[in-house]
Amino acid sequence: MQDNATEVTAAEIARLAGVGRAAVSNWRRRHADFPKPVGGTETSPSFALVEVEAWLRHQGKLAEVPLRERVWQQLVGHPEGPAVALTHAGYVLLLIHDRPTVWLEAGAGSDERLAALLPTALEQAVTPRIGPVRGERGVHAGTDVTPTAAVNRPAAVNRPAATVNTSEGDAGGSPAPHTPTAPVAPATPAASAAPAVHLPTGPQLLPSAPLLRGVAELAAELGARQAFEFLLGRHLDANPRQYTPTPTELARLMADLAGPARTVLDPACGTGALLRALDAGPGQELHAQDSAPELAALTALRLALHGPATVRAAAGDTLRADAFPRLRADTVLCHPPFNERNWGHDELAYDPRWEYGFPARAESELAWVQHALARLRDGGTAVLLMPPATASRRSGRRIRADLLRRGALRAVVALPVGAAAPYNIPLHLWVLRRPEKAPARPEVLLADAGQFAGEGRGGPDWGAVRDVVLDAWRAHDRDGTLQERPGLARSVPVIELLDDDVDLAPARHLPPPAAADGAEQLMAVRECLDETLRLASGLTPPPATTARPSRWPLTTVGELARGSALVMRTGGNGGPTRVPVLTDHDVLAGTGPTGTLPESDEEAVLTEAGDVVVPVLGGGSVVRVVDGATAGAVLGRNLVLLHPDPAALDPWFLAGFLRGTANNRQASSYASTATRLDVRRLQLPRLPLDEQRRYGARFRALDEFERALRHAGRLGDQLVRGMYDGLTDGTVPPG
Repeated sequence: MQDNATEVTAAEIARLAGVGRAAVSNWRRRHADFPKPVGGTETSPSFALVEVEAWLRHQGKLAEVPLRERVWQQLVGHPEGPAVALTHAGYVLLLIHDRPTVWLEAGAGSDERLAALLPTALEQAVTPRIGPVRGERGVHAGTDVTPTAAVNRPAAVNRPAATVNTSEGDAGGSPAPHTPTAPVAPATPAASAAPAVHLPTGPQLLPSAPLLRGVAELAAELGARQAFEFLLGRHLDANPRQYTPTPTELARLMADLAGPARTVLDPACGTGALLRALDAGPGQELHAQDSAPELAALTALRLALHGPATVRAAAGDTLRADAFPRLRADTVLCHPPFNERNWGHDELAYDPRWEYGFPARAESELAWVQHALARLRDGGTAVLLMPPATASRRSGRRIRADLLRRGALRAVVALPVGAAAPYNIPLHLWVLRRPEKAPARPEVLLADAGQFAGEGRGGPDWGAVRDVVLDAWRAHDRDGTLQERPGLARSVPVIELLDDDVDLAPARHLPPPAAADGAEQLMAVRECLDETLRLASGLTPPPATTARPSRWPLTTVGELARGSALVMRTGGNGGPTRVPVLTDHDVLAGTGPTGTLPESDEEAVLTEAGDVVVPVLGGGSVVRVVDGATAGAVLGRNLVLLHPDPAALDPWFLAGFLRGTANNRQASSYASTATRLDVRRLQLPRLPLDEQRRYGARFRALDEFERALRHAGRLGDQLVRGMYDGLTDGTVPPG
């Protein structure tokens, strides 16, 4: 059922029709029957989706709005906002997943009947899976969750971006006395936690009825879990400044470091990426808490849809209002907010969780570390993502020292740059274990995976990171020590770290990589560089001759697409897991596919040899012809794929003319922060196929020359870095 109240902006109309924003503006000026604005502002009007859909179909510009796009537009146009709409959708998807016949009965009548029947049906479906829920009739009592009307601390939807605090100073206050048993929560918290799930009433659900019917259609097409993942992924992608999710590969690494567990807690769950990374099954218990109520609710629904484990989720400030004070978990996984000064320093001075010392105001991360340890059973494991400054700031040295002395801190792993936001900082993983007894010969694993950083936004080489980190951790955890691996990992005796600084940064304690063959490696790099330079010299274009400018008849990519000379596709927002993704940065840098997309059942756009890929952001005149090595990769965001008909278009001819600077300039639109290319407006001459191939051969030769220059540049950088390192560490003599 179509929602007549759903509104779309001009940008969203362009997305529906697969055109640029300028085309929509032209339609509004040229067509008197174009739908009139129904909302928005004079500069950013909105239009009724149903009217837009009918007009596009009448004009032959759209056969049908795809179901996914229609449901998404209903969600973002919800009168209570997309977060509320997504939560309502999650409730219904869980009902469809667990009790499909109940949904069929409730959805058989009018919207009013649906809204009247849903609250009871949802309570019967949600309560067994998620536990205590809050609704019109009050709160159902549940273990460890303190029911209150509200969370006193303002909920921060924005997970703060990680930053490094370089200020120094000793920790304020005196360390709390060591307690041999796990502490309990403070008797009088500064705030209280509430169950994450607040089931809506019938009147609250009524505006969502058209959306919920669309969501049910989407579940029939994709499955309930995949439908929720698609909508959640689109919501996160549409609001990148509001959320800082934990990347999927990093979440899997953290879960694997923790190992199998029956009871798991994430006290700063965000959207639930860490708990979702577990292979949770029947009998497992997943506990989650977040200060943002909408995130806590979305996480509860996401986890309930993901697997059969029992889910307990709460909304509230974890440090001030712990929802699970009596929990003793097997594992704690946590990506806490970084550098948060308002974490409760003044209110929590005498909190019994500070077994290892009272954290300074600037050491919120060490408060999260101790909270994690307090919620573990003896021998339980915690894995936390930390900013690198936490390993070396002077204000935290006393707590770090006590964590080492008592055997609570077991490993510090330096991740590559780009592992998670902020992507320009090499974050750390801390692996902790609640001590059962003091180790006889305490050693700490220090590992550095920084050398596996990827180029640009493609991210790290996660396969190499996982192999190195997990292999080192499992050997160290099994034997209590690890044979030294130069440049990668080392088990360091605790006594070596207990100096004035207690600096735990792995790079400062690891020996450099073995350099016995350093000179031979540099010689091999130089030989490869010489060969590449000779190749580039041979590929240098011949001198250009002067000719009068040609006056060809021109066409555009849009016209060629309408005439079936090529097929035009845009990059998606999801795809199958572990499939290489060609990103816009890969195209700009001339590298292989390095990206990932959120896991979903959305049909991915796969590249084929001979396809032409065009980045639409950045204003650079760069185009790439897909070769055999790149074929089969998924097309990433901000890319447009052109699949030419070989009987009508030569791909190298197409790519070459699309790279023209003047061509890109006339097809680009300019905003205050970015330049966007309207690929449909790019021009190329109408030439016979034989003439196209003549130009295509020349463009292909230029591409080979460009690739050789790029390769030579990378080899030159490698040689220079190696020479500097060899001269400074003594493995290469000066003469």
